[in-house]
Amino acid sequence: MSRTHRLELDDQALREWDAVVLYSGPDGIVLDRSAFYPGGGGQPPDHGVLLWGGAQTRIVGARKGDDICLVPLDADPLPPAGTAVRGAVEDARRTALMRTHSGLHVLCGVVFRDFGALVTGGNMEPLTARMDFNLETVPPGFKEAVEDACNAEIRLDRRIVVRELPRDEAFQIPDIIRTATNLVPEDVKEVRIVDIVGLDQQADGGTHVASTAQVGRICVVKVENKGKGFRRLRITVAD
Repeated sequence: MSRTHRLELDDQALREWDAVVLYSGPDGIVLDRSAFYPGGGGQPPDHGVLLWGGAQTRIVGARKGDDICLVPLDADPLPPAGTAVRGAVEDARRTALMRTHSGLHVLCGVVFRDFGALVTGGNMEPLTARMDFNLETVPPGFKEAVEDACNAEIRLDRRIVVRELPRDEAFQIPDIIRTATNLVPEDVKEVRIVDIVGLDQQADGGTHVASTAQVGRICVVKVENKGKGFRRLRITVAD
């Protein structure tokens, strides 16, 4: 069990907090409390800073292992174990990634609902992303139809609700896994569910905005053929 209490899972709007350093060394920094998202599910890790004793340590990444291990900028000093620190997540990056991640869930929901396709892969950076689907054929007007449907769902301002359920209960929800293979490890007993109410409900570990209206606008930039039965959609997210 990780020694780090993951504050970003409790409050996705949290950007600053107090913590104590549990470990500090060449492989990174471990805090007792952290709101740095460590990356996963295609969402990159957060960036930010730790303030301590008149010094600052810039955080350029994070890793999830036995603990949440923060990756400091090489040139910055390391706070020793036992140091009280003030942590802060870079707001612009985190908010852009939350909008992008929620936008991908809108895209996933629309393509599954309208075309019955499951996700085979995906990746994102702030305000730009790709998602791959097991889609046999692309009908005429597909790109425009998907973009219009996504933005219609955004205008509906659907609530995005996050909750945890026991594994057995979670997997009783129809279509809770929207990927072609189940990526939830067997040892996970509590499954985190992200629900775009009325559109898309799936197991997910990332950070999200509170409603679809906060995504902004989705533009489907390109549809690519990645081999027989596989299509890649590239999107951008704008205000």
